[in-house]
Amino acid sequence: MFRSLLVANRGEIACRIFRTARRMGLRCIAVYSEADAHALHVELADEAYPIGPPPVSASYLRIDRIIEAARQAGAEAIHPGYGFLAENAEFAEACEQAGIVFVGPPASAIRAMGSKAAAKAVMAKAGVPLVPGYHDDVQDDARLAAEADRIGYPVLIKASAGGGGRGMHIVERAADFADALAAARRVAKAAFGDDRVLLERYLRRPRHIEVQVLGDAHGTILDLHTRDCSVQRRYQKVVEEAPAPDLSDTVRAGLAKAAVDSARAVGYRNAGTVEFIAEGDAFYFMEMNTRLQVEHPVTELITGLDLVEWQLRIASGEALPFSESPPASGHAVEVRLCAEDPTLDWRPAVGRLDRFLLPEEASGVRIDTGVREGDTITPFYDSMIAKVIAHGEDRAAALRRLSAALAAIRIDGIATNLDLLRRIVGHPSFRAGDLSTGFIAAHADDLLAAPRPLPDRALIAASAALLLDEQDRAEHFARTSADPYSPWNRRDGWRLHGAASAETELIQDGAVRRVRAEYGDGFWRLRFRSSTDEPVALTLRAGRGLDHDALLLDVDGVRTRATVRRYGDDIVVTLSGPEPTTATLTVRHQIGAAATAIASSGSVVAPIPGRIVKVMVEPGQPVARGETLVILEAMKTELRIAAPADGTVTRVTAQAGDLVAEGTELVFVEAESAA
Repeated sequence: MFRSLLVANRGEIACRIFRTARRMGLRCIAVYSEADAHALHVELADEAYPIGPPPVSASYLRIDRIIEAARQAGAEAIHPGYGFLAENAEFAEACEQAGIVFVGPPASAIRAMGSKAAAKAVMAKAGVPLVPGYHDDVQDDARLAAEADRIGYPVLIKASAGGGGRGMHIVERAADFADALAAARRVAKAAFGDDRVLLERYLRRPRHIEVQVLGDAHGTILDLHTRDCSVQRRYQKVVEEAPAPDLSDTVRAGLAKAAVDSARAVGYRNAGTVEFIAEGDAFYFMEMNTRLQVEHPVTELITGLDLVEWQLRIASGEALPFSESPPASGHAVEVRLCAEDPTLDWRPAVGRLDRFLLPEEASGVRIDTGVREGDTITPFYDSMIAKVIAHGEDRAAALRRLSAALAAIRIDGIATNLDLLRRIVGHPSFRAGDLSTGFIAAHADDLLAAPRPLPDRALIAASAALLLDEQDRAEHFARTSADPYSPWNRRDGWRLHGAASAETELIQDGAVRRVRAEYGDGFWRLRFRSSTDEPVALTLRAGRGLDHDALLLDVDGVRTRATVRRYGDDIVVTLSGPEPTTATLTVRHQIGAAATAIASSGSVVAPIPGRIVKVMVEPGQPVARGETLVILEAMKTELRIAAPADGTVTRVTAQAGDLVAEGTELVFVEAESAA
């Protein structure tokens, strides 16, 4: 076994690899970009080396800088993690040429599976079932359109060199094929440096099933059971579980054989995943990921194996100690907690994690993350901030534990998909195992519903927090007063002319709720209009729990709990219950004036930091409301910035390739009504 390991990655996966490497007694070496100088993976390492500016093309994708860092550190092995250079054959070869062990498969296997089209040709020879499609190198528009007609619509266009759903488009009819092809090629070229595509028949209700494989250098290749990764958004996984539910023994055996045959066909060793698309009892090869998968923890929990440990042992030349797949024990489910807003077309979110509280790892619950409270989520890297994984004796038990873990998470400062994950895990169809890649779209009304009206309890909790803050200030004044016996320092609500009172405006999403409070006899009387616009009057007693942010509320004798955090004028309230509710309110009399001015002026701005991919308009061009003006890329996601109204473009300040900050003007549209 080598003694030192460099992880050529960042974030959650770097932290996870270091955890195993340190347990095995290896010296841990990190690399980092300027944006990650204070990242968690850097702090966990024994040594860390800078490799360049924040953009991945200038840092985490620089093979030369990573190899040089390994030389400086005396690293004997490099683990690529997933993403970045993990499936780059040139990187594997560069490690070998530098005399450094590459923790992964041979470069030949990476290259064989790196092109979806070439991989399908190999699989066809190996007898692995394939979806009807077109995988050849002839790539002119006319040939591709003719092949789409032959396959039959709907067809799926996929980037030949791609992964993670990028460059993938469903085309329902021939009239839309040319535009979808152009878009797929553009994304493929930007993401992978290769604009070749392949075509496949699109299945209407498919499941995404994959098989974990593990192979050593001594000829043993084993399957480690199935995973279901069907619940996705934009072809990127949201929920993964193992083993895949509701498969017959015959189908499981067929998938296992096909996966092992696939790996053997390319001389595979180390950990890898063979992905299939399935409908009914039929399944077809999609691709092989020649690396560790994001969702590997669910396989670890049902097999008891540490896959990273076995990656390291296999890379050092050890043979697998078992000749048959270990049995699966129980069921495991993982969800990806991401910095994004599902209600705003999955818009990536950036900013500071003002609060990031995760449940304690307990029996059956595992948390993998690469960030801490106070860290900043930048636009340069993937939006995933944590994985929450639960294991149980069966699927129902795993889901109960996962639901409890998700209910305990508290995040403030940025938008996340936490509420979506809670809704998915609790949805009756998901609980019943009715899974397909269209699950989120099919249940969008339930899963992506607009935020519920602000609960009255949230309003009461926010008011109580403000009143307690005022009481704390009064107590501090009394303690520091020159005359502690002055009646003005009494804390029982006494006033010369009646009870103490205050009126506060709390605002959420532009809706103003006014609360009037009067204090006397040890409790407050609150008066406000309810969420149904009915007048409410109640008595409130409030105190703090062990945590300063925890409130204990007694509302007309009914006792409840809430968590309240304040950031300047913003108050974040989290209410306990079967489905925890989080609401953000603002203590202010006016809100959003600047945003209103920008919207009414016709200035179209970047909603988040990112890189301009394409500018679709030019000065003098008429546009319709909703028409795409600019395509912005941030956190591996393309955002289409649309015209806010019918009008004419009078100014274009964005250019393809520009890196822009949030709020940067991109285009100015003179609305028709203002002309």
